[in-house]
Amino acid sequence: MKKLLKYLSIYKKEAVLAPLFKMLEASFELLVPLVMAEIIDTGIKNQDMAFILKMGVVLVLLGAIGLACSLTAQYFAAKAAVGFGAGIRRDLFRHINRLSYSEIDTQGTATLITRMTSDVNQVQSGVNLTLRLFLRSPFIVFGAMIMAFTIDVKSALIFVLAIPLLSAVVFGIMLLSMPLYKKVQRQLDGVMQITRENLSGARVIRAFNREQDEAEAFKKEGGMLIRFQLFVGRISALLNPVTYVIVNLAIIILIYTGAVQVDSGRLSQGEVVALVNYMSQILVELIKLANLIISITKALACAGRINRVFEMKSSIVDPGEQQREQEKSEEKAAVPGMPRVSFQNVSFSYQGSKEASLSHISFDAAPGEMIGVIGGTGSGKSTLVNLIPRFYDVTEGQVLVDGTDVRAIPLSRLRGRIGVVPQKAVLFKGTIRDNMRWGKENASDQEIGEALETAQALEIVKTREEGLDTMIFQGGKNLSGGQRQRLTIARALVRKPQILILDDSSSALDFATDARLRKALRERAEGTTVFLVSQRASALRYADQILVLDDGRLAGKGSHEELLKHCPVYREICQSQLSGEEAKQ
Repeated sequence: MKKLLKYLSIYKKEAVLAPLFKMLEASFELLVPLVMAEIIDTGIKNQDMAFILKMGVVLVLLGAIGLACSLTAQYFAAKAAVGFGAGIRRDLFRHINRLSYSEIDTQGTATLITRMTSDVNQVQSGVNLTLRLFLRSPFIVFGAMIMAFTIDVKSALIFVLAIPLLSAVVFGIMLLSMPLYKKVQRQLDGVMQITRENLSGARVIRAFNREQDEAEAFKKEGGMLIRFQLFVGRISALLNPVTYVIVNLAIIILIYTGAVQVDSGRLSQGEVVALVNYMSQILVELIKLANLIISITKALACAGRINRVFEMKSSIVDPGEQQREQEKSEEKAAVPGMPRVSFQNVSFSYQGSKEASLSHISFDAAPGEMIGVIGGTGSGKSTLVNLIPRFYDVTEGQVLVDGTDVRAIPLSRLRGRIGVVPQKAVLFKGTIRDNMRWGKENASDQEIGEALETAQALEIVKTREEGLDTMIFQGGKNLSGGQRQRLTIARALVRKPQILILDDSSSALDFATDARLRKALRERAEGTTVFLVSQRASALRYADQILVLDDGRLAGKGSHEELLKHCPVYREICQSQLSGEEAKQ
């Protein structure tokens, strides 16, 4: 939690004023029993109605001032807590976006969503309650005890015995419940994960008629969460009855002791009532303190989980923007004909994997070339192209772009040169124009139109009345699979990248549209090195160079004709997809 307290630094004033106003409210509250004692001992005893009314006005004033102080404290506490939570969310979101694919894959999307939502909300609530009650409750407990000593030392000794006993119960239950709340939060991750999988995969679940099975799986995870919550809830629930028993026993002893002293004339009736009121105040505040401690326990558990995300370091280290002079010298040093992309003995393994996903891959891709990448499922095609924009770092070897190791190029500059169209076509809620400008923020309608035409997506705009202002639902749910793929290709083309990566991004297109797309890329994306990952041999046959992957190894590279002669893996793929005559062409 200490590491997160820095987010309160810009709310120092609010963090100080909130507890101060709460303590001011508590001070007025401690005066109430003394006023009540005066009303009983003077007003009621002497039947002095004027005095009673006068003291009644004092009580109303104490209540009004206390309410004003309480509202002021609530305002400052809420402002500090909400700002604190907003700061954490902002930096946590930024930090998660800086993590590489490796860390996100390892941590899991559901877990990160829980950290951003439930955990931050719990920490924010804990800060709010702490600012309001952390000083107020102990202040009233010890203040009531001190006020009791000013009334009668012998009766006040009951407070001295009761308060440590109550404190032992409160802190004992806190120590028991803290690790259990951590277990509850871990189980909540599991529930979040299965919920996310079911919502995102609803169509598949219904297609396979697995609703009942998934409902049972959710019931199992949810049942475990309920059992954990009930167990820790039962322990926490002991706080109220145990504290009530102790305090009420103390009140019984106090009334008995007070009655004896009233008979002997050492105490007045009003003073006994004041002592009982002070004991009641202690009861209320200790219950508040107990609930505060439970909230703090939950907040600390959540803060620890948030800190662990902050402590995660990205395996992709950005070298930062280099000096402009150095960049210029590098550009001048670039030799014409130098490979745009070069893999030099590259090997790669995913985090936690025992086997390499890519082994000893070497090839060169010149500017303007179209590089086809083909292979069986799991052969490493997507992994290979993901190394170029440095979504992952190589385990061995080097990936060079324009002769420079990608690890030495600032990420913003590297990825600014590259257009990536992933396997899953992802569009964002907004207009078509908004989505196109993800590729280039200030792109004109003419530039967008050219990109749409190259991607064979211009008809999508022309057939709609709103044109580029056509709204796209979240995830592009109001578009077909082929339309989504063409729009994502156009989005990548808007930025006019030096390197274009199409990771099996035309799988939903018919053969004619796919052929027109590849022809347009050759004619209009002049100078752009295109990496075309596909399962279709027909889509790659006219590529300048084809890379054939087999179980993470480069089984062959060359033109279609060369590979048919010398690469058995490629020949087998062609024979399984093309007719005999087509395969030979």
